[in-house]
Amino acid sequence: MDFPAAITESLREARRRTISLVDDLNDKQMMGPRLEIVNPLLWEIGHVAWFQEYWILRHLNRRPSILEKGDALYDSAKVAHETRWNIPLLSRMSVQSYMQEVLERVIDLYGAAKEYDDDAAYFLSLALLHEDMHDEAFTYTRQTLGYPQPSFDGAVRQSTERFDAEKLGDALIPGGRFLRGSMSNHHFVFDNEMDAHEVEIEPFAISRTAVTNSEFAAFVDEGGYQRKEFWSDAGCRWRESSDAKHPVYWQRQGNQWLRRNFDELVALEDHLPVLHVNWYEADAFCRWAKRRLPTEAEWEMAASAEPNTVGGISQRKRRFPWGDDPPTPERANLDWRTMGCTDVRALREGDSAFGCRQMIGNVWEWTASDFNPYPGFVPGAYKEYSAPWFGDHKVLRGGCWTTRSRLIHNAYRNFYKPDRGDVWAGFRTCALQEVA
Repeated sequence: MDFPAAITESLREARRRTISLVDDLNDKQMMGPRLEIVNPLLWEIGHVAWFQEYWILRHLNRRPSILEKGDALYDSAKVAHETRWNIPLLSRMSVQSYMQEVLERVIDLYGAAKEYDDDAAYFLSLALLHEDMHDEAFTYTRQTLGYPQPSFDGAVRQSTERFDAEKLGDALIPGGRFLRGSMSNHHFVFDNEMDAHEVEIEPFAISRTAVTNSEFAAFVDEGGYQRKEFWSDAGCRWRESSDAKHPVYWQRQGNQWLRRNFDELVALEDHLPVLHVNWYEADAFCRWAKRRLPTEAEWEMAASAEPNTVGGISQRKRRFPWGDDPPTPERANLDWRTMGCTDVRALREGDSAFGCRQMIGNVWEWTASDFNPYPGFVPGAYKEYSAPWFGDHKVLRGGCWTTRSRLIHNAYRNFYKPDRGDVWAGFRTCALQEVA
């Protein structure tokens, strides 16, 4: 992002997107049922504004709190998830007034600035990207609860481009020494991405595309959910407790599969990536297919590395699969542009140097890796962002169709518990055999 020229409009645009994601919902929908995997939307929009106020107005500028009891209502580190339906939240009108007041005070402070110091740039970015992440959460909450698909100006229909029937197959990655992670002086960086450090990666073969609906349907139709040999011990426990027989939003109708897309049932699209599968389901598919999930280091190498002239990888590392230029609609499906996933064979211009497609956008991709700190990890100012979740979450990479292009890059680490199937997550696979 170009600071400071873009920040004012970016903050305003993010807030417009937040409001547009809930504006059509009634008061009952704004609260929704008490579920472990979602927040009441009325609470969550207040939290977004509180976070912006806390870090920019109060922490950075030492301004007094706008809400007398704001911390008791909206501080996610202090307000237990299960209580968010019971506490005396602001009314819908009052919370939107609060959101507007916070935004205007921030813009009054920074909108006319010619330049920012490092602290201002950091906390403005933190608040903006935090809102972007919650906007993605608002979208999957609408999916989880069966609300209508959101509607935005500027959204386009999914491409009707025709593709060759031939599979793209695997990309062979030569391995070697690779600089994983982000440099602390490179753009805005979350604490769990730092610091960049060398890792040794063996040669491997990774699929050029994400696993498709049709590929996953073959696993389901062959009884994959009933066959214990394909499931880890933890996966078996999840499958038995959930009584899962297929991905959470799939339904069988006669001889075809349907999937629920927000509040509608649609025929399962063969060449779209499978999505809303959890880590256990992805792992079981891999065992059935005699494949495996990539580690997050392998995933990042496949997305970022460039070949050298002697069959290895060069010292250059790309910020995005296609290079260092920012995402465009021709390269990546991001920013709600198509209001859904697109064919895994689309967007050739976004290929990595090794020919891996859609490693940014379309669908988040599970990796084999646990979410752990990198060597020398130091928590950022927002200490609750990463450290509390180390150890029992799995890493996802790449973003999805609802991810903001200003947030995502090859080194960005997302993380969820392995039983989460509500997020826009799929996966790609690696060959089991070693690559010479």
